[in-house]
This record gives sequence, structure tokens and C-alpha cells, in this order.
Amino acid sequence: MFPGICVPPEGLPAFSAGEPWSVKVPGNAFPIAVGATCMSSKEASKASLRGKALRIIHYYQDTLWESAEGRYIPNDGFLEDVVLEDPTSIATSQATDPSESEVINASDHLLRGNGDDSEVDVQHGNKFDSRHDAAKQLGVENEDSDQIVKDLNTLKVTDDIEEDASSGKKEFSTMSVEEIDTLLDKCLLQALYTTVKDKDLPMPGSTLWSNHILACRPPGVTLDIKKSSHKKLSKWLLAKSSAGLISAKEDKHRKEVMLLGVNRGHPDYQAFKPEKRKANVAEATAPIPSESSKSQTQLEVIELWKSTIHINPILEAVGANPSHLYTASEAVDIVFSYVEKENLVKPHDKAMVVLNAIFCDALYKGTVKKGSTYPTEIHKKDLGSTFLSRMQSNHRVIRGNESVVRKGALKAVQIMTERRQGNKKVTRVSGLESFLVDADALASELQKKFACSTSVAEVPGKKGQNEVLVQGGVLEDLARHLVQQYGIPKKYIEILDKTRK
Repeated sequence: MFPGICVPPEGLPAFSAGEPWSVKVPGNAFPIAVGATCMSSKEASKASLRGKALRIIHYYQDTLWESAEGRYIPNDGFLEDVVLEDPTSIATSQATDPSESEVINASDHLLRGNGDDSEVDVQHGNKFDSRHDAAKQLGVENEDSDQIVKDLNTLKVTDDIEEDASSGKKEFSTMSVEEIDTLLDKCLLQALYTTVKDKDLPMPGSTLWSNHILACRPPGVTLDIKKSSHKKLSKWLLAKSSAGLISAKEDKHRKEVMLLGVNRGHPDYQAFKPEKRKANVAEATAPIPSESSKSQTQLEVIELWKSTIHINPILEAVGANPSHLYTASEAVDIVFSYVEKENLVKPHDKAMVVLNAIFCDALYKGTVKKGSTYPTEIHKKDLGSTFLSRMQSNHRVIRGNESVVRKGALKAVQIMTERRQGNKKVTRVSGLESFLVDADALASELQKKFACSTSVAEVPGKKGQNEVLVQGGVLEDLARHLVQQYGIPKKYIEILDKTRK
């Protein structure tokens, strides 16, 4: 997918569809896969670098790689389950002096100007001699250039940096299966103690693994469930469920194990002592949110009420303007001001209010069925709600410096997941206009957050209302994003999963 490609500042070079490309990890010079482009550079530009970029033909540790007799691992960055940047290149870049790099880069620039033949000869010949000649062309004194060449020839990179970078991985690779099982259990208990809360349950097993268990592993250790005796995450969680530590069950619809509960009275849980981790320095030095980000999350929703023809006489009697908008408390104060002005409180029962003709018509005219008698009194606790029911509902939404007032009750945001052709899931979000959320800005955020394609379309049959379409089933994560990033209350978010049977 194009969102997963690191695009340089100058942009991607021109390419055509079906052109062979290699895939590399930043910091590692050796490719991990090869494939063919699915579209040309012009088509990719029109699609705003969205969609599938490559059709992978061959990749590291696939069947073709396993069948080759002369296969080898290029460097220490190629691990069994992941490919990282080359530790050797990191150590070399740290050990290289900036002044030497300056001479080397300048000499390479001069050598490229000598023609194709000279460039090939220099790359396969003595590099230090070529840099010595280049230094002369740059006007460097002979003694200085000799000293630079001498320093480069005697430069040795120690293996300590490489050993430090891969010590955690080597230590894990030498662990036995029993030790790996013990480490997994320890990380699970640490996660259950520190980060897994009962309010977050039920929780998918993949979320438990990626967001909680891996976060509790020791620094520098690569945790691989395949190297344990269980081989699979689902088997391990079900084994812990059989032991009584957790309650887990396989969800046939999601096709993964769900964590349903934690037995915090289990002997293993009671005997475990969680480690106190040092606070992350990055969290301590986190940047202060800007004013624009604050205004994005600060949302205020105010319910307002407007007078109707039924209760206009009540407002006019106390001097209130019928055309103004009032909050619920202000409206209740108006009706009790009228009761006090007209002295309608029942003398022998202070909790009851006597209804005169005007007050009775204001509260009940048009609601009483024919043949029924109108009430003559009302309890004080019911007076406020009855008075509000005779008013017109409105609401004001404020986000930053933007404010809008609309008639009627506030409509909730609707998030729905459904299946399309090819059994693919798509998540739709509508009703964003009610909370002053820009659909295009939200689509751009979700594209980066979930690393998937997004689009904005007009809601069918509702002119002026847009919906955001997100590839994949991200129902709960999307709702959480709206609450955390846009401040939309949970009660105004409706979730519907149409993929469940």
C-alpha cells in the first residue's frame, strides 16, 4: 500500500505500471522483497498515493527463498520474524568523523564527473587512493590529504556497538522453550496487573498481545510466541483460560480468541509482584498541545429551549422574551416565577401547584383526550419537565471559535461496519456535521492512523451531508478516536456492526 512507503522530500521518481521494484527497510541496504508496480506514477499521483503500490513476487523467507541451496542472511538486521536496520551501518555511521565524510562525499561528487568508465573503475578499485586524488583536486594540502588517507586506512570499528545492539536478541535466541514460556507468563501477569482493566473487556487476543503483553517485555528482548511450546497465541490464551487465570473464548465470527475476564483471585495472580517500570522520558518531555489541537478536542454541547404559542402567555406574564433561547434551568426558573407571581402554591400542601385557566391551557391544551377532564393541580417535581415538553427543543454546538445553533435534538454520529464484494469490510461514519467535524480532515487523519485507504462521499438522499468511508473493520477504534480527539460524548455515538450474523 502507498501509505506504507517512505516518500523522499523530492517525491517518487517516474515509473510505469508493471515495473520491477525492490522493498527495503530504512537503514538496511539489502532488499526484503521484490515486486511489480500496480500503477504508473501518473496514476498514483491522481489517486493521491492511495491504494496498492506493489504486487509482491518474492520476499524474504518465502517458499522460493527456503528452496534455494545457496541462500544466506545478508546482515544482522535480518531476523527470523522481522527485518530491522543493519546494526553495522549504525555503528559505522556513529564512528565516522564528520570531516572525513565531507571529503569522501566531495571526492565521490568529483569522480562521478569523470565519465562512466572512471566511475566503474573507481568503485571496484582502491577507494582510498581515489579519495587521495580527489582531495588534491579540492585544493587540500598534500600533507593533510596524506594524513586523512592514513587515518582512514587505520580506522577500525569495534564490535562492541554491534554486540550491544544485538545482545538482547542473542540472549533471547539462546533461551530454552521453558524459559520463553516463563517469560510469556510473566509478561501476561504484568499486563493484567498494570494495563488491562476490567472496563476494557472483552478484548481481542491480538489487542492484548500488541498493546499490553509486548509493552511489558524486558527492554531489548524480542518476544516471539512461535518459539514457545504453544506456537500460537490462541492456544496459549486458551491454556491460560483452562488454568483459571483468565476467561477466554474463541470468537468464530472474528476468528480469534477473545479475553472475557481476569481471575484476580487466582494463586498465580496473587503471588505475582509487578515490576515498577521507569517513567518514559518521552512522556515526561511530551510537547504541550497547541491552541489548534486544544480547540479541536474542546467541544461544548448546550441544550436550548424556545417558547411556543402554548406557553407564550406565561413568559409574557413574567416579562421574559418569547423569541429568546433558554437553557433548561432558565426555563424552569421562568415557570416557577409565574407560580410565585400568581401565588399558585396550594396552601395546605406546599408540594402542589394549583392550575388556573391560563396555566392549565399552557401545560395541557391539546394533550387531553376528548371526554377527559383537565387536571386542576400538578406536583412541583413534575412542573419543570412538563413545561419543557411544551417548548421547542434546540441545541448549540461550540468548537473553538466556531459556534452553531440548530433546531431539534442533537443527532448522534453513526458508525457502521458492513461487508462489500470480496468479503471485505468497510466502516462508514456519518453525522459529523452535527459536531462541526470536517469530513476531509478526519479522512486524512484516519488514513494515517489505520494505514488504510479512506474516502469522503455524500450521504445518499441527504444533500450537504458527507460520510467518511474507511477500509477495514475499525468500528471500536474509530469511536474511541472521535471521543479522544474530537471530544464527542459517548452518548452521541451510535455503533452498528452489520458484519455479525
